Amino acid sequence: MTNVLIALGGNVGDVRTTFRKAIANICGMAQAALLARSSDYSTPPWGEEDQASFINACIEIETRLDPHALLFTLHKIETKFGRDRASEPRWGPRTLDLDLIAYDDVTLAKADLTLPHPRLFERAFVLVPLAEIVPDRVIAGRRVADALAGLSTEGILRLPDLD
Repeated sequence: MTNVLIALGGNVGDVRTTFRKAIANICGMAQAALLARSSDYSTPPWGEEDQASFINACIEIETRLDPHALLFTLHKIETKFGRDRASEPRWGPRTLDLDLIAYDDVTLAKADLTLPHPRLFERAFVLVPLAEIVPDRVIAGRRVADALAGLSTEGILRLPDLD
């Protein structure tokens, strides 16, 4: 089994319900075991700032799928929840964004997949929930909690747990 970190994001529709259903889909379709799930966080939009705030979270899973098969599965789940990657603007509004952050300690640089995620260390909206579940995990030579310490977390708010 391979240890995998996945970031979830969205700002269209009932995002928290979408997350709950998407995580169940990830576990089922990727034949994965859910090891940890962060809290949900309200975060300012990144890249394209003239849009609603996002909700972000991270999960840690174990799966036997190879990285490309897992990415294919994540994209299939995004589509199931209304995402159309082909027609949406980059960094624009979306129902669900699933990013493969780390796949064990694999380093990969392909046209369709780079591991670990190439912009991980620039994004507090990913590092905050990641640090909640795996603060001591080392990715590309950097401890998650240390990488987060170098970024501003202004505007990132932990949301209360859902019942």
